[in-house]
Formats: sequence, C-alpha cells, structure tokens
Amino acid sequence: MEKKYYLGIDQGTTGVTAILFDRHWNQASRGYCEEKLFYPQDGWVEHDADDVWQCVQRAVFSAMEQVGATGNEIISVGIDHEGETVVLWDKKTGRSVYHALVWQDRRTAEYCDTIRSKYGKIISERTHLPVDSYFSATKLQWLLQHVENASSLLQQGRLCAGNMDAWILWKMSGGKIHCTDGSTASRTMLYDIQKQDWAEDLLELFGIPKQIMPTICDSNHVFGNTDSASFLGIAAPISGVLNDQQAALLGQGCTMPGKIKTTYGTGCFMFMNTGDHIVDSQNGILPTVAWRIDGKETYALDGGVYISGAATQWLRDGLQIIEAAADTDAIASSIDNTNGVYFVPAFTGLAAPYWDSYARGMMIGITGSTTREDIVRATLESTAYQVKDLLDVMEKDTQSKIPLMRCDGGASNNQFLMQFQSDILGIPVEVPVVKETTALGAAFMAALGIGEFNSLDDVKYTWKLERRYEPTFKQDQREYMLREWHRAVERSRNWAVNS
Repeated sequence: MEKKYYLGIDQGTTGVTAILFDRHWNQASRGYCEEKLFYPQDGWVEHDADDVWQCVQRAVFSAMEQVGATGNEIISVGIDHEGETVVLWDKKTGRSVYHALVWQDRRTAEYCDTIRSKYGKIISERTHLPVDSYFSATKLQWLLQHVENASSLLQQGRLCAGNMDAWILWKMSGGKIHCTDGSTASRTMLYDIQKQDWAEDLLELFGIPKQIMPTICDSNHVFGNTDSASFLGIAAPISGVLNDQQAALLGQGCTMPGKIKTTYGTGCFMFMNTGDHIVDSQNGILPTVAWRIDGKETYALDGGVYISGAATQWLRDGLQIIEAAADTDAIASSIDNTNGVYFVPAFTGLAAPYWDSYARGMMIGITGSTTREDIVRATLESTAYQVKDLLDVMEKDTQSKIPLMRCDGGASNNQFLMQFQSDILGIPVEVPVVKETTALGAAFMAALGIGEFNSLDDVKYTWKLERRYEPTFKQDQREYMLREWHRAVERSRNWAVNS
C-alpha cells in the first residue's frame, strides 16, 4: 500500500517545524531547523527572510527523509506562521529587500504613541485592535520608508509585501501565489473585520499601496499547488493557512465557543474560541479572527506573552547557566521554591494585559544566598504567572469561569512547569500526545480544504490526551505568590521611558 502523508509546516519565531501525519493522524516524522534572530538595536528584532525559506526546506526535507517519503506521497500542505512579522520582497528576483521585522520588534512604539490619540478610535472600529507596534501596519510602513530601494521597486511594479505566510506561499509556489488568510490579516491592524478585506482608509493612513498586499482568502482555500522544482519535488495542494496560535487552537480541538488553549513557544499565547461573536476586551485582551471558512469567520480572544521560551533560551545562550532547555525541568524540581526570587522577562516590553512597550526585564529578590537553581526556577515560574494574568482578564471579558486549559508547544513537555501552571491557575491542565498542535492544526485545515473532512468538528478525532495535571496549592499560598509577582511587575514597568 502506498504511503500518504499530510504535511503541516509551523514557521515559528525561533525555528521551523515540519511534521508528516499519516492517514490516521499519527505523527510519522518531525523535521526542525533553527532560525536566527537579529537584534541590531534595543527593541529591534529581525529575521533574514531568505534564511527562513531555507529553514522551511530543510525542516521538510528532514521530515521526509526520516520516513523515506517522496514528493508524490504528500496529500496536502498546511502552513502556519509566527503572525505579525512582515517582509518586503522583489517579485522579479524572489528575494527579500530587507530583513523581516519580527512581531516582537518595538522600533515603531514611539510613533504608535503619537498617532494613538488621533487615529486610535478609527483603527479600533475597523480592526478591533489597539494601536500598537506589535501589529504589522507600522512595521510595514517603516520598511517602505526606510528600505533604500523600496520606492524604486514599487514604481517598477516589482514590490510585494506580506506576513510570513505570504512569503512562504510565494516561494513554495515558485512565485505564482501572493495570498494570505483572514486569521493572518486580522493581525495586521489593516484588516476591516466587518468587510473581510483590507481597510483602504488605513492603508492610506500608513502609506501602504494596496497593490503590494496579498489577496485575502479563506483559511481552507486551495491556494494552488507547490512548485516541484522550487519545493523538494512536491507538487501538492496548499490548502490550509493560519496564524500560528489559531492553528494551535484548532489542533487542540477547541472548535466550540468557550474552549481555551495556551501554547508555549518563544512567546506564550492563550486563545479562547468565542464563536461568531467578537468580544471587545476592556482589559487588554485582543479579539481576532480564529479562521475563515466558506466566507464565514469564527472569532477568538487572544492573550499574548512576548517572552516565555525565549527566556529559557537566554539562560542557555545569554547567561550560559544551562546547557539545554530540557535541563530546566530537573533543575527547577530540585528545590522547593525560588528563595524569594521573581523574574519579569520583559525583554521587549509587556503584552496583555499591561501593554507596556517600555517595561524591561527584571530579577528581584536576589540575596547572597541566591543560586543558579533559584534563577532557573524563577524563569519557569514567570511564564506561569503571565499565563495566570491572561486567564484572569479573559474570564472578566467573557464573564465566564474557565474550568480547564489545554496546553501545547515545546515547554508543555516540562513537567515542573505544567504542574506549577495548574497550581497557580487553580484548574486542571491537559497536555495532548501531539504537542506540536500548531503544525497539526495547519495540516488539519489543509485536509479540510481538499475535502478530506466534512467539518472542523472532525478534528476531535485527531486529539489524544497524554497527561492531566491537577492543582495542589492551597488558595492562600496561590494568592501570596501572585501578590509578590505583581509587585515585581510594577517595578519593571516604564523603565525605558527616559533611557
């Protein structure tokens, strides 16, 4: 019997993961390629988009090589990506004209401050987003204004723009596809959610010509076929595109309103399905498009943490006090507490619910007895505290009590973190067998796109529980630790304002 595989590609901030799923949705193989991030100035974060494309190919090649898969054994291709990151490229050469500006990049923060009072209301009315440099609009504006040959390429009709999905689609199709989906467009601060198209007044406001933007399609649209000459001999339909966290929401089987998941990666993202209802948060949580299928949008609430796994990476590469991220589980478990140490990993500011571009990282409570183990444990705990902050405001916005959270991503393998997460939340945490739920969600959306499934609800048959964590903390212990965390957060805020 001929082997056949669904391919899910997860282009993340620090690496690309490619997973082949068999006909029964078991993970057959996994390829990975680490991406490089550039920090040219304080608050600036960039990718080499051409290198990202090479990483996509290397990750997919690795996954195929492990099981001996050939290009004609790929049934469909689904893509998810890191979200708000933007890139400009020359359609004639097929190369980026400048580094991609990553979603973490804060170089336009001051500009956003200047336009918020004048244009914040109209931007919110169109997009249901606040004015913030987190989103794509001002990043794209900066590229158009500062890239030396952007104006010339625009005049020649050679300039293309888009988020990383549009870039990967373009490269994967040999330059034939320039598209995106509704979930991605909703993260740009340029998308009119009601009209389901680019908001032309906002494009004009930011000086972005509509002709350089990708066409917005359904998430399960059959965008076209991969070009075998450009993409490892694969000639399969690309039939699923999603923003990464929306893909994880789907991969976790959260297809019904009220279902919630949190993904632990470079950052940490909590999403709640709100069905056909847009919930405008009063507490800094973002309404967004979960996916668009057959012209109908499903919405979600999004709470994002900028720095999660990236803090562990900093322990490894910056401080050099651990050899591998996996080591943190045993190190943190080797002590009973952090000895009063709290770490606020605000390397590039704080996201929801604080939205403070000027907060900076801080470790407090250090004494002469502070150890390496205290610092490692405090770093893991900082992720759990930030997730708790998000859950609290999401419950306020929806006026509902969340009884259970599903967790995925690399750090969901960390048993200390998952137990502490359940303890500090006060609710059970479930971890699935397939933790790469972003790639799973992308692959599932692609399978839906070519008619392999009848509806999104069929995704529940692909989800399998690996472990459930139950809370063990008493309420007074939980409340004390949270009070101390919030004291630390307040001391980190607005640090960079006068620097």
